[in-house]
Amino acid sequence: MAVSTPKAADVGADLVGKVEQGIPEDDPRNPAVVADLVGDNVGDCAGRGADLFESTVAESIGAMILGVFIAEATKNNAWIFFPLVVRSFGLIVSMAGVLVARMRNNTENPMSALNRGFYVCVVLSVLALGFTCWAMLGSQWLWFFGCGLVGLVMAIAFVYITQYYTAGEYRPVRTIASASETGPATNIIAGLSVGLESTGMPVIAISIALLSAAWLGGQAAPALGVETHVSAIYGTAVATMGMLMMAAYILAMDTFGPIADNAGGIVEMSDAPAEVREGTDALDSAGNTTKALTKGYAIGSAALAAFLLFSAYIDKVRLAQAINGVPEAQWLRSIDIGSVPVFVGGLIGACLIFVFSALAIRAVGRAAEKMIAEVRRQFRENPGIMAGTSRPDYSQAVDISTQAALREMIAPGVLAVGVPILVGVLLKYEAVAALLMVGTMAGVLLATNEQWRRRVGQRQEVYQLAA
Repeated sequence: MAVSTPKAADVGADLVGKVEQGIPEDDPRNPAVVADLVGDNVGDCAGRGADLFESTVAESIGAMILGVFIAEATKNNAWIFFPLVVRSFGLIVSMAGVLVARMRNNTENPMSALNRGFYVCVVLSVLALGFTCWAMLGSQWLWFFGCGLVGLVMAIAFVYITQYYTAGEYRPVRTIASASETGPATNIIAGLSVGLESTGMPVIAISIALLSAAWLGGQAAPALGVETHVSAIYGTAVATMGMLMMAAYILAMDTFGPIADNAGGIVEMSDAPAEVREGTDALDSAGNTTKALTKGYAIGSAALAAFLLFSAYIDKVRLAQAINGVPEAQWLRSIDIGSVPVFVGGLIGACLIFVFSALAIRAVGRAAEKMIAEVRRQFRENPGIMAGTSRPDYSQAVDISTQAALREMIAPGVLAVGVPILVGVLLKYEAVAALLMVGTMAGVLLATNEQWRRRVGQRQEVYQLAA
């Protein structure tokens, strides 16, 4: 629903209102303008909140499952409750960041205030994480504190990577802007190229973070009395905790975007003075940047959390094998990629991501068709809308967007839930592990490509208008 609702309203409002009728995007004469503003809240507030909530829950549950093994070896249950304590400190840190994010004067760039809050969160997160590790993880706390620092550094790295691919002063956006001078064909080619290229740096950052955290966590294994891979995976969990400590503040930065966008729309619909619109435009520009930054952050955190959840799945399979009386020598410890069922499971996992995306895009297209037809009908049947003598029926556009979103997203939801179950029944648990692992990889790459390709397209438009 978070995908279909805003996009259908956005397409209907832009294509009919801006392109066909030649009126501004947030003009009150546009029947889809209210649905467009509501859709921004659904996509960038509710949608991003659900995304980060999933990452934090997956990280907490996965880390607690892995913590059981270390707790049994060390006789210290703090390893189980450690994720919950870190998450609690993260909420306090995020609240402090929100309080600091205040503009010093009316001429300050809003991004400066938001960045100030972000770096305050980073510093407080380091202090809180260090104290929690020291107080709960015993003599080996320093190794896991290093893992948490890896996650915090990765969060900062994603901020700069996102800025590089979305800000107008850097090569990617300038390349697309230059290609636009020769027509839409070269614009599309350049945009697609940048989108594909943008998967490289995030993957390198994620890989370095996982390898570093696993190495640091593995150093504590002899002292803890556990296998190296158990301690190493818990290290990656702590890295994820470090990255997600600021999740609440990141979510606040993301919601800043639609709030500013909605404010601009209200200003335009109320026919406020031009100087008021200039203020909301500055906030909206900063909001576009924050939305791009938080999407990159969400992708990176989801990648780390997904790996942790995959590791927790393997541990649960071992537990089930132990309960069912399978000899310990036969417990699942690694996935044989040379096995045909495993290969098929991985292939299905990669395919699942693309088919899901296709169904979601198709859902948006069908909803947008209905939205466009409704907006055109109102302009055609009620000439008073363009003349300003009568109001459009905003509720019809909202109803179309909401009903279509609920109905059209059934198929993607069933696919995402049903395919892993079907693979597990037919090809067993190793194939499901391959599906989860390869599906995660393909999902991260596709999400990264789409996120920066779309944001670069928006930045390119702003860059051309400014030029």
